[in-house]
Amino acid sequence: MEIPSKYEPQRVEGQWYDYWTKHNYFHSTPDDREPYTIVIPPPNVTGVLHMGHMLNNTIQDVLIRRARLMGKNACWVPGTDHASIATEAKVVAKLKEQGIDKKDITREEFLKHAWDWTHEYGGVILEQLKKLGCSCDWERTKFTMDDNMSASVIKVFVDLFNKGLIYRGYRMVNWDPEAKTTLSDEEVIYEERQGLLYYLAYKIEGSNETVVIATTRPETILGDTAICINPNDERYAHLRGKKAIVPICNRVIPIIEDEYVDVEFGTGCLKVTPAHDINDKALGEKHNLETIDIFNEDASLNSFGLHYEGKDRFMVRKAISKELEEKGYLVKTEQHINKIGTSERTKAVIEPRLSDQWFLSMEKLAKPAIKAVLEDEDIKLFPKKFENTYRHWMENIRDWNISRQLWWGQQIPAYYFGDGQDDFVVAETKEEALDMARRKSGNSGLTLDGLKQDADALDTWFSSWLWPISVFNGILEPDNKEIEYYYPTNDLVTGPDILFFWVARMIMSGYEYRNERPFENVYLTGLVRDKQRRKMSKSLGNSPDALKLIEDYGADGVRVGLLLSSAAGNDLMFDEALCQQGKNFANKIWNGFRLVKGWEVADLPQPEASKLGIEWYTSKFNKTLVEIEDHFSKYRISDALMAIYKLVWDDYSSWLLEIIKPAYQQPIDRTTFDAVIHIFEENLKLLHPFMPFLTEEVWQHIAERTPEQALVIAKWPNVQPINEELIEGFNFASDVIAGIRTIRKEKNIPMKDYLELAVLNDGGISKDWDVVIAKLTNLSTIDYIDNAVDGALTFRVKSNEYFVPMVGAIDIGAEIKKLEEELEYIKGFLVSVRKKLSNERFVSNAPAQVIDLERQKEADAIAKIDTLEKSLASLK
Repeated sequence: MEIPSKYEPQRVEGQWYDYWTKHNYFHSTPDDREPYTIVIPPPNVTGVLHMGHMLNNTIQDVLIRRARLMGKNACWVPGTDHASIATEAKVVAKLKEQGIDKKDITREEFLKHAWDWTHEYGGVILEQLKKLGCSCDWERTKFTMDDNMSASVIKVFVDLFNKGLIYRGYRMVNWDPEAKTTLSDEEVIYEERQGLLYYLAYKIEGSNETVVIATTRPETILGDTAICINPNDERYAHLRGKKAIVPICNRVIPIIEDEYVDVEFGTGCLKVTPAHDINDKALGEKHNLETIDIFNEDASLNSFGLHYEGKDRFMVRKAISKELEEKGYLVKTEQHINKIGTSERTKAVIEPRLSDQWFLSMEKLAKPAIKAVLEDEDIKLFPKKFENTYRHWMENIRDWNISRQLWWGQQIPAYYFGDGQDDFVVAETKEEALDMARRKSGNSGLTLDGLKQDADALDTWFSSWLWPISVFNGILEPDNKEIEYYYPTNDLVTGPDILFFWVARMIMSGYEYRNERPFENVYLTGLVRDKQRRKMSKSLGNSPDALKLIEDYGADGVRVGLLLSSAAGNDLMFDEALCQQGKNFANKIWNGFRLVKGWEVADLPQPEASKLGIEWYTSKFNKTLVEIEDHFSKYRISDALMAIYKLVWDDYSSWLLEIIKPAYQQPIDRTTFDAVIHIFEENLKLLHPFMPFLTEEVWQHIAERTPEQALVIAKWPNVQPINEELIEGFNFASDVIAGIRTIRKEKNIPMKDYLELAVLNDGGISKDWDVVIAKLTNLSTIDYIDNAVDGALTFRVKSNEYFVPMVGAIDIGAEIKKLEEELEYIKGFLVSVRKKLSNERFVSNAPAQVIDLERQKEADAIAKIDTLEKSLASLK
C-alpha cells in the first residue's frame, strides 16, 4: 500500500469513521466481559457543537476508547435533552415569524410544531460529535421525550406523589417573565447591579403627617397592603394603630408592627407587598394582609397598575418615579447596589410571584446522596475541591419546584375533576385517573371528558435526573438484563456548573430507584475561556466555530490542542495555536512512520547501538506507561497525554529513530526494523484514545489488517519489567551527546567531520553507551585518560570531564579571548550571588527554597569557572 507524502485529515477521517461504524465496533451488548459504561450529558436537542461540548466529549471518548482497548465491554450511550425552556422559546419565535401567536393555538397544535422543529434541527449536534471522532453506541441514542423515557418520568412522578414526596402548594416562586414559567431556586443566578434607593413619603390618614419609606422598586407601591414598623423603634411609636395612604393609587393601608423590620436599613420603615416579595408574603400571612398582584405573566402591569396597565415593569419604574417626583411624594434617591436574580436560561430579571406549583420534597432524598459522596466516598469527585460546593448545596437543599408553565415537555399527570383544592388525582394514564377520580369523588358517572389534566409540564431536569437509569429502561423494567449489566455506570464527565442541577439529582434518583450509586467517578471539566480569560460567548465573538477548527487542524489536532491545556476542574485558556501544535504532532508521527517504512531492510547483524537503543526505549516506554496509568487513575487526562506526547516526540522520534537509523543509502537490519515497528505499534495503542483517526490510518498502513485486527479494538499494552539502569545510562549519555553537539554548533564544525573525544571518567560511568554517543555525534575515537588534554575544549557531565581536541579546527586566539570573556562574566556573577548569601537580612527572611536556589547558582558558577579555567589552560 503506497504511503501518501502528507497526512491529510480531511481525506481519512470520514473513511475511518465509516469503517468503524460499518464493523459495529462502538456497539455493546451484555456479555461475560467487565462492562465500562459512560452516559453522555445530553446536549440540547437543537443545539450545535461549541467548545465546551468539544472538551467534554473528547475526554469521554478518550476514556471509552481506552476501556475498549483494555478489553472491557465499552458502552457510551449518546442522546439529547428536550430542553423545555430553550426549545419552546425557539418554536414560539418561529411561529411568531409565521404570524402565529402561541395563545391562539391548542396545545396539540403547538406540540406538532415543536416536534416538526425537533425533527428538522434535532440531532445535528450528534452528527457533529461524529466529526470529532466520538465512538458512541449510536444504536442506543436516546431523547428525553422518547416514549419510554417520558413514561419513566411519569411513573416516577406518580411514585413520588404516592410516597408523599411530591405535593402541590401555593408558594412564592421564581418567575421568568420572558419564558413565562417558574424556575427552581438553582436556576436563578444572582448578580450585583447598580440601582437606586427611592425614598417615598406616604401620608398618614386624617393628618398632614407623612412617613418616609425606602424602596428599590417604586412600581410595586401599587401592590402595597401595609406599612410595617419595628415595635422597638421609638421613632415611630406615635404611628401605632394608624393608617397610611399609598401614593398615586390612594389605597388606605394599615401600619403594622413586627420585629422583622431592620431599623438600620433605609428609614427603618418597610412597605409590605405580599404578592411580590417572599419576606413580605410571610408578613402578609402573619398579619392577615390583602395580597395584590400587579403583574401579568410577562411582567407588564395589569389593571392594578392603573394608567400604567400593559406597560413593562422597567418602563413603569422610570415613569412612576417621575410622577412621584412631580406630585411631591419622592423625597430623594440614593445610589444602591442590589442583588438581582436572573434566569439562567433567558437572562431575564426574575419576578417573585405567588402561584400554585408542584414541589418535590428533597430532604429525605438528599441524605443518601450526601453520605455517598461526603462520608462513604462511594462516589468520587475529581477534583476533590468540588466536595465543598456539593456539601454547601446539599446541606442547604430546598424543595424543588418541578412544574413549568410550558407545553414542551412531559405533562404533569394530575387530573382535576372539581373546583375543590383536593379535587384531583395523580395517575400514569387518563384511564387510571378516571377510575381513581370516580372512587375519590363518589361520582360513578364521571367520564373522561370530565377530567382536566394539569396544563403544566415538568422541569426538564426532572427527566434528565433519571438518565443513567432510564437509558437502560431501568424505571419501567427494573430487573431487565441491560440495567443489571450496565448499571451503575463508571465515569461521568460534565461541567461543575451543573453539579447540583444534574449530578446531585442523579445521585438522589439512583439511590431512590436502584438503591445504589449511578456512577463511580465524576470528572468535572473546567470552562473553556479565551486567552484573556473571558468566558466564550456569541456576543463577545470569541467562540471559534468548532467544525471550522476540525476542518483546519483535523479532529486529532483539535482534540490534542484542547487536552494539552485542560486540567480537571481548572478553566481552559483556549488558544488556536494549541490546535496547530496538535496538527504538528500528527505530522511528526506521520513523517516518522514514512521514514521507517522508507528504509530498505536486509538480513544483517544487528548493530550494538540499535540493540541498546531498543532495550532502552522499551524500558522508557514501560516507565511512561506506569506514569500514564497513574494519571488516568487520578483523572489527570491532560497529564497522561503530555506523558505520551513527550515519549513519542522526544524519546521515540528525536532519540530512538536517530539511534537506529542506518547510514545514508544503507539498509537497516531486519531485527531492528521488526523491533521498531513493534514499538511503533505500541506507541499507536497509547495514542489511539487521543488521536483515533491518525493512529488507525498509520496502523492500517503498517500491514494488511482484517477487521478483527483494527486498532480500535487492539490490546492496550501491559506494563513489562523496567530496567532503571538502562534509563539512567541513557540520560547520562544524552547529556554527553548534548555537550558534543553544543561544541559542534558553537564552533561551526560540520556533522560530517569526525571528532575525537577523551574522557576523565571520575564517575566510573559504564562504557556501554559509547557506541550510541559515537554514532550520534560522529566520533572517530573515544579515549579514556588519566590526565587533562591540552589544546582541547571541555565540558562536564556530573563528575566526568570530557575533552574535544581542537587543534587546527578553530582559531585558538579567538577561542581564548571568548573563553576569557565568559570567565570574567561568570566570576562577576559569582560575586553577586555570594554578596546576596552573605547578607544576613536576606538569609533570615527569604524562603528556604529561594536560599537553596541561590546556593545552587553558587555551586554551578564554581563548577563552570573550574571548567573554563581548565579549557583556557589546555588552549594556552
